[in-house]
Amino acid sequence: QVQLVESGGGLVLAGGSLRLSCAASGYIVSINKMGWFRQAPGKQRELVATVTRGGSTNYADSVKDRFAVTRDNAKNTVFLQMNSLKPEDTAVYYCNAEHLRGNSWGKGTLVTVSS
Repeated sequence: QVQLVESGGGLVLAGGSLRLSCAASGYIVSINKMGWFRQAPGKQRELVATVTRGGSTNYADSVKDRFAVTRDNAKNTVFLQMNSLKPEDTAVYYCNAEHLRGNSWGKGTLVTVSS
């Protein structure tokens, strides 16, 4: 199995920045795509950004040009740099990894953006 641990959430003013990290352990050799999803209160979980082992990225339209997802394959870690944060970015952010045995999720980290 694959275990994921997120860090870096917190409270930030609108227009500010945060950087999330997610470290993978366990059956990491089988991981292909890693990324971030988020779930705001009363809403469904949605894609934020993903990155493949080869470095190809995919972003939700709502975060393009503000967020950047990167990956350190040597350290089995994925990052999400979030700039120009808006109150609507407030959510619990979950790390996700796709691997040969399916999908794994972290427990989530709360990001709160105040206006």
